[in-house]
Amino acid sequence: MGEHQAHRLDATLGALSDPTRRAILARLAKSEARVTDIASAFPISLNSTSKHIRTLERAGLVRRTIRGREHVLALDAAPLAEASAWIERYRRFWDDRLAALDTLVTGGAPPPSPRRKR
Repeated sequence: MGEHQAHRLDATLGALSDPTRRAILARLAKSEARVTDIASAFPISLNSTSKHIRTLERAGLVRRTIRGREHVLALDAAPLAEASAWIERYRRFWDDRLAALDTLVTGGAPPPSPRRKR
């Protein structure tokens, strides 16, 4: 993974670490929304909501369009797909390891020996 990809993954996972930001993304998954509509759904100030939105924007998860005086937000799920692919590699790794352990514990065929790179 390159440095740029690692930075994007860090930003995505950091943005997803907060429940308010995850709730904002869940709302935007339904349809785009004005910043004021998003802010009204939370028991925090508009300024605090704006900080959460900026974090999501920096991570590339939210796009902002300005229409006159209204700031309209839309979900951009591409960074979520990248994070999902990264997580999936480790899920497959652990599935394989746990299957080998299960085979060993239950007395099935021995797991294949790891191939060594030359």
